[in-house]
Amino acid sequence: MVTVRYFAAARAAAGLPSEDIDVGDGATVADALEAIAARHGEALRRVLAACSVLVDSVAVRNHTTPLQPGAHLDVLPPFAGG
Repeated sequence: MVTVRYFAAARAAAGLPSEDIDVGDGATVADALEAIAARHGEALRRVLAACSVLVDSVAVRNHTTPLQPGAHLDVLPPFAGG
């Protein structure tokens, strides 16, 4: 199991702040992203294309990064602030 936490537009597209997903042994970040896109549809898939991803609070650019059981995957759309 991996806990996915959604922020901003990703939260709106998924319709919930977080969820646990079962991605199986040997799953990667890409596998988890595909699983949540399939679960929540095209609106989330579009948002995911622009998102940054953190695994256990560390930015991950390589989506072939393996996920450990119990990992936290944060989905962060781009945002502006000041």
